[in-house]
Amino acid sequence: MYREIVKRQGIWPRGIQRGVFRKSSGISANKDGREYIPCIHCNTFSEIIEGNRAGRGLCNKDSAESPWFLYKIKKIDMQGIITKISGPTVVAGSMHNSKMYNLVYVGEMKLIGEVIRIDGSNATIQVYEETTGLSLGDKVIDTGQPLSIELGPGLLTTIFDGVQRPLEEIAASSSSEGFIPAGVQLPALNRTKKWHFVPLVHSGDLIEEGDLVGTIQETANIIHKVMCPPGLRGIITEIIKGELSVEDTAVTFEDGSGINLVQRWPVRKARPFKKKVISGTPFITGQRIIDTLFPVSTGGSVIIPGGFGTGKTVLEQTLAKFAGTDVIVYVGCGERGNEIADVLTDFPKLRDPYTGRPLMERTVLVVNTSNMPVAAREASIYTGITIGEYYRDMGYNVALLADSISRWAEAMREISGRLEELPGEEGFPMYLASRLAAFYERGGMVECLGKDNRMGSITVCTAISPPGGDFSEPVTQSAMRVTGAMWALDTDLARRRHYPAINWEKSFSLYQLNEWFKDHVADDWIYLKSELLKILQREEELQDIIRLLGPDSLRDQDRVVSEMGRLIRENYLQQSPYSTGDAYCTLEKQYRMLRTFLNIYKTALKELEEGVGIAQIFNEERMILLRDLKNMTEDKIREWRY
Repeated sequence: MYREIVKRQGIWPRGIQRGVFRKSSGISANKDGREYIPCIHCNTFSEIIEGNRAGRGLCNKDSAESPWFLYKIKKIDMQGIITKISGPTVVAGSMHNSKMYNLVYVGEMKLIGEVIRIDGSNATIQVYEETTGLSLGDKVIDTGQPLSIELGPGLLTTIFDGVQRPLEEIAASSSSEGFIPAGVQLPALNRTKKWHFVPLVHSGDLIEEGDLVGTIQETANIIHKVMCPPGLRGIITEIIKGELSVEDTAVTFEDGSGINLVQRWPVRKARPFKKKVISGTPFITGQRIIDTLFPVSTGGSVIIPGGFGTGKTVLEQTLAKFAGTDVIVYVGCGERGNEIADVLTDFPKLRDPYTGRPLMERTVLVVNTSNMPVAAREASIYTGITIGEYYRDMGYNVALLADSISRWAEAMREISGRLEELPGEEGFPMYLASRLAAFYERGGMVECLGKDNRMGSITVCTAISPPGGDFSEPVTQSAMRVTGAMWALDTDLARRRHYPAINWEKSFSLYQLNEWFKDHVADDWIYLKSELLKILQREEELQDIIRLLGPDSLRDQDRVVSEMGRLIRENYLQQSPYSTGDAYCTLEKQYRMLRTFLNIYKTALKELEEGVGIAQIFNEERMILLRDLKNMTEDKIREWRY
């Protein structure tokens, strides 16, 4: 339930805007639940009483004609009752003033839900919690606000569920034995922890949306930049330096409004920026097959489709650990409980290879398991991208890793079916492609709001789980049309213990980054890459002959190509995620390894022309060298030359 302030006597109170008020507009609520307005003459508060003058005697300047107290309160009914329950969807009647995507509380337990359809006075709600126990006639309360999350210091190192409830705090405050109690509501950010706020502006400064007003050392290597929220501007009258909680006001404006350390933002609404820019720098992963053959721009988008057991989760966790980015947002969307449990157990133990600090200090985890209500999968995706946009606006490079987007699509299919909508291909809703496109569109490199012209980016990496590894299914095809790269995981490679199991024939990248590699790695990088692809393509063609007639049927020159292709596959494209020396490979090491392989290939062809036999060309010493290259340190491989 919310209220509307009606103007009287031609004057509006300070901090109160025309129309629907919010508690941040100068109105405060007492613990007894009644509403209070600050006096126009002093800092005392007067109770608002509907239709009457309120708070006589609180100020000696008060009079019966004082326009401050002549505001009546118009109540707007925002309650309804449940008329239908169908799995995770609920229909509520008498919801006359509801709006699309409003946050609602359903039933006596106040389950979190969201309005997804309005038909007259009936509102269809998708509930983000288990609906067991709800009954017809139960109350539904509309908050009048869209589903929003809290943004502020303390997001990093925290593990949330799909609607941004802190799982560690829930586990500590309940005896539910690992399950989230129905209707539990805890603030996402710690309300008691103090943060040291260092101002960057001064009293009298005019600031606008996106301007930096101060900094907080959130973790050892991440400085949290406190920004003026979108849509807010003003001249500063007071700024506080020192220890503040997230609810404290750090900056106060002339009109009485201010900036707290925490702000709320609707998850379905993209955060604003000045403009998008084309990125010319690669998203460095440390995985040779990706960085060499299928690189992605910083701020790009890539899909990782693959069947069951092809290594999608391991690859995304490897990217979270080694990707050259400032902040990681990992979203576990509808994955199996044991995989999410492994993530929650392993991530806090991992060390950041760049700083030596715990990896969680630059990571936010948003997790949602397959046994949770399907509607919560959609919330987890939007929660993750909104958190990513917040750190992007500070000027950081963010990597959003979602595993997997197929679970979200399956949730849309189930909700669409319960809404009795016209189905599309394979039962998915007709708007599947547009929803996916709108999600991927929120990635990219942008020029952020603010006077300092800072740049930030979100690189979106999403796993897809096509049934049976069939890439022709709707989710993969719809995502492929709106993303710039695909790292296709192959079941046959995975069965041969080849990691990453990326098929170099099916994968692609549309990002033009050759000039960057030429300028920052080596002049002959483009040439070496093209030669590598020629060997792999020719080796794949020869495999058909080998399967039919055997390797002895090949010419000696083709046998050299076939053997060299095998050595490249097993010792350059393949890496071990558990090896300290091979889990991550720098660009310089990749270049020197690649040049060594191609030099040996050219030497082999030359020796073949001179009459040297195949066995002598690929002698034991040379084979050991090629196998040991990936485990050599960067210093050793720099000193050694072939």
